[in-house]
Amino acid sequence: MKAPLRTKSIGTKVSEEEFAALEATARAADMTLSEWVRAVLLAAPGVELPDDEAALAGRVTLAEVLALRTLFLNLQFRQAQGPMTEAEMRGLIERADAAKGERARERLEAARKTVGKADEKATGEPQAEEG
Repeated sequence: MKAPLRTKSIGTKVSEEEFAALEATARAADMTLSEWVRAVLLAAPGVELPDDEAALAGRVTLAEVLALRTLFLNLQFRQAQGPMTEAEMRGLIERADAAKGERARERLEAARKTVGKADEKATGEPQAEEG
């Protein structure tokens, strides 16, 4: 599949030392500086491309898996207490569904932080802090 036509640019000024560090990091990733900067910017927390079906599918899948996990664990715990009513079951399902999106976001953010720390250990360069 052909990459989308890129017609916009983003610019910033950096010092000689910062430029050298960015260039070295890009080279270490076997990328041009432009490719590396684009990849880092697009991978930043909160950046969501409207047509990124794979990322959307991944987030939806993670949310559903987390809801199923919550439901399963609650059912296992509740089963030890005896039969469950339909209302109790519906309540568990609603609770799992209500929290799944936020839990998926939390897990993805935690994973990004973990990857950032792993990158820092691998390169010896501190990673940018979020927020």
